[in-house]
Amino acid sequence: MIHDPPALTIHRGFKRPSAELIDKFRGAQTSHLADAMDGRGALDYRIKPLDESQATFVGPALTAYSAPADIVGMFGGVHEAEPGDVLVVANDAFTGTAVVGDLAIGMMNNKGIAGFVTDGLARDKAGILEVGLPCFCQGLSPNSPGRTGLGIVGAPVTLGGVHVNPGDIVIGDPDSVVIVPQERAEGVANRLAEIQEAEKGAIQNVAAGATMPASMQSMIADALIIEEGN
Repeated sequence: MIHDPPALTIHRGFKRPSAELIDKFRGAQTSHLADAMDGRGALDYRIKPLDESQATFVGPALTAYSAPADIVGMFGGVHEAEPGDVLVVANDAFTGTAVVGDLAIGMMNNKGIAGFVTDGLARDKAGILEVGLPCFCQGLSPNSPGRTGLGIVGAPVTLGGVHVNPGDIVIGDPDSVVIVPQERAEGVANRLAEIQEAEKGAIQNVAAGATMPASMQSMIADALIIEEGN
């Protein structure tokens, strides 16, 4: 590399979704959201909440990239965050050191951040749980990171197999995290409402003794049957 990049780059001015639009996703199950986006949108299954009882949140994504074994990008995101943001930190899925600990999570909580999501690791689990801020990560390691950069805030990132733009809507529950692209959010919200209503009927059918969803009945009726001899 001819010139070293700056330790931290901050992109500002992205559009956050309205509070009214975000509220349409509040309390939604991630499975219903994935159904509303053609079965996609969830982060890799390895990105899980540290505590399922502290796993529910929704808010606009403030994206950041923190280089492996470094926390400059993470703290740059903390600096830029507005109340209600979800800080989404790509860390190249690095598992040699943590990218966040209890003190950083406490600072996020002080800024009013709604949740923290990373494809990296965390440390100081007991302290994080005491803060109570939802924290999703790949796991835990006590190994400490450095503070030299590279860090980027407010630019698109990819983590857990999903591309995330700043301002996308991020929803977490005990199962997973789902990313709803901001430009699709109105349509996804409408589809979500339809799925939630259909789910009520499906639950009633199971409670009444159903053994097969209606959508599968015609496939089973048309199945090729091969009778094996004794």
